[in-house]
Amino acid sequence: MSAEATNPATPGPVVPAAPRRRSRPRIDLRRLGRAALLGPASRGRLPDAIGHVVEAHRFHHPDADLEPLRRAYVLAESSHRGQMRKSGEPYITHPLAVTLILAELGAETTTLTASLLHDTVEDTDVTLDQVGDEFGAEVRYLVDGVTKLEKVDYGAAAEPETFRKMLVATGNDVRVMSIKLADRLHNMRTLGVMRPEKQERIAKVTRDVLIPLAERLGVQALKTELEDLVFAILHPEEYEHTRKLIVDNAARADDPLAEFADVTRAVLRDADIQAEVLIRPRHFVSLHRTARKRGRLRGSDFGRLLVLVNEDADCYAVLGELHTCMTPVVSEFKDFIAVPKFNLYQSLHTAVSLPRARTDSPGGTPADVQVAEVLIRTHQMHKVAEAGVVALGSPYASPAEEQGAPDGERVDPTRPGWLSRLLDWQEAAPDPDTFWSTLREDLAQDREITVFRPDGGTLGLPEGATCVDAAYAQYGEDAHACLGARVNGRLATLSTVLKDGDSVQLLMGQDPASEPSREWLEHAHTPAARIAIQRWLAAHPGTDDAPAEADGTGAGATRPPSDGAPAQPAPDAPAPDAPAPEAPAPRPGAAITVVDRPGAGVRLAGCCTPVPADEVTGFAVRGGVVTVHRVECAAVARMTEAGRAAVDVRWGDTTECRVTLFAESFGRPHLLADLTEAMALEGAEIVSATVEPPSQQRVRHTYTVQLPDAARLPTLIRAMRDVPGVYDVGRAHHQTPFS
Repeated sequence: MSAEATNPATPGPVVPAAPRRRSRPRIDLRRLGRAALLGPASRGRLPDAIGHVVEAHRFHHPDADLEPLRRAYVLAESSHRGQMRKSGEPYITHPLAVTLILAELGAETTTLTASLLHDTVEDTDVTLDQVGDEFGAEVRYLVDGVTKLEKVDYGAAAEPETFRKMLVATGNDVRVMSIKLADRLHNMRTLGVMRPEKQERIAKVTRDVLIPLAERLGVQALKTELEDLVFAILHPEEYEHTRKLIVDNAARADDPLAEFADVTRAVLRDADIQAEVLIRPRHFVSLHRTARKRGRLRGSDFGRLLVLVNEDADCYAVLGELHTCMTPVVSEFKDFIAVPKFNLYQSLHTAVSLPRARTDSPGGTPADVQVAEVLIRTHQMHKVAEAGVVALGSPYASPAEEQGAPDGERVDPTRPGWLSRLLDWQEAAPDPDTFWSTLREDLAQDREITVFRPDGGTLGLPEGATCVDAAYAQYGEDAHACLGARVNGRLATLSTVLKDGDSVQLLMGQDPASEPSREWLEHAHTPAARIAIQRWLAAHPGTDDAPAEADGTGAGATRPPSDGAPAQPAPDAPAPDAPAPEAPAPRPGAAITVVDRPGAGVRLAGCCTPVPADEVTGFAVRGGVVTVHRVECAAVARMTEAGRAAVDVRWGDTTECRVTLFAESFGRPHLLADLTEAMALEGAEIVSATVEPPSQQRVRHTYTVQLPDAARLPTLIRAMRDVPGVYDVGRAHHQTPFS
């Protein structure tokens, strides 16, 4: 852009507009980029100026109105007249090249118009108001979105603040970023005229920011070429080695991929499936990664087969035929049609093998097995895979106006989930340096997972996100009150790493004074969570990170000491390691009757604490006493396996009972007081209580209570579960050895 423009004393040559040709071969961006990297010859000046842009545009939009393009070219050419790039070319060649890239991707007329004008406000006397008056509000917005901020005004913060401004604009219209990506691609193609240190600086920003954005917007045609250009600058030795591998492979007499393609065509032809089978060469970075992963490259590693069909159902038909007629590599199968990637990418991925006889072995044993990766997609999927959001056109167009949209439907590209999250946390970034570093970290997380909320909604999170991240993604700064989570129905700590497809229920406290823990920073993976926690901690510098009452349960809780000594119970609290008291034996014949043993002593087992209405059984122990267990107690199974004979017992007339309950909760102030109040309201008399020291924000309580009526037990358990912060209450099942 402006860094490459100079103003000589004498005007430079003007590139005239040429009339549109009636037909020409479509330009393949991948092949052009590949030729530029492999061949010694430079691209040179673009032929026919605006003519190539018009023809490429007409290829995708036959009925497009070309008048805005003509007027935009006239304004751009006259405004940039006399400016030269550092390469020595007239500056107008740059906006023309950028516009041609977008035209080949299928961008609509408004995007191309703004692309031709994208440097006029920055590098010439043209103003945004003039652009708006001449071409409308949409073009004005796009041009403003890609216009850099001046270093005179922003100093060292100019670059990060420019990207912040651009991302905010992209949040309303993704075409802003489409123009920026095409602009950076052409600048990278012509970066050789820059000083080495400037080449490296621009390449690093491209690697850290622009390439991840291209990936997230699904513009693979731009992303792969940008990757190769950055690879050549930052890793010249590895690049040259990879380049030699490609050249040597191209000189081979045999091509395993060609054989795979021929076999695939024959298989699909016999199955009467209309499909186009292409060999898709790997780009430099992809091949370099494959070589590092596998070591020795096979001939089939230099590319992949691309199968294009007309309908979604044909994709699965092709997959079935290939897996039937060839040997599939099961671990390589992925279905991105049923579950598209977060960047709109859809395709079936598989790998198949054909054994090949080795000519250098006696008898030609089939030792050398070639494996080919296969991509299966429809033509529309392929268009979106290559061009991403560019292929979706204007976000302002109604479905009826959108050309090429199947069944009048289109995916709204204006606010992908990752972009919404980025826009949310960037507002909270306190300074340009924090924004710039956090942006790079965020964009480095190039994979996304989807988790499901109990209400049926979803949350999009980066891979590696935890329950802390889910809480701040759903509730923002209200997540300070999060107590814990259930993942797939089971209790989980806030540090639990989530997986794609998990069901997450976040458990929120009601206390407005709730506060995040400093430990949460260790588990926060997303910028939104980290920035929110850091802001709270910065605003409360004197807050004790582990107050006894907050980390425990209030009065009566067991508090861990700060010096590493053994935990000591709080005053008036029972010892945490004390065994659960065994329920005393009721009067014989009152609560329990032992059949065939009148007057025998009975004892209710402490391992399962049976109460009236439970189905029970008994076992005789030393001294003629019968121990009564619930029939589902684990001790019953062990004694039965050991050959112990069961004693027939049944409940008597008494409904009064003593039972041991456990409650698991998240630590918060006043929890113990709230629990005991809830139990008292249900008529339960607390005989003993044990509260264990908090562990990972979780606290376990054990209570032995006396109830006047066993029928009240379900109501008591429900009342305890309703106490905020309590996530589970149940009958005690102590794993104690049987008598």
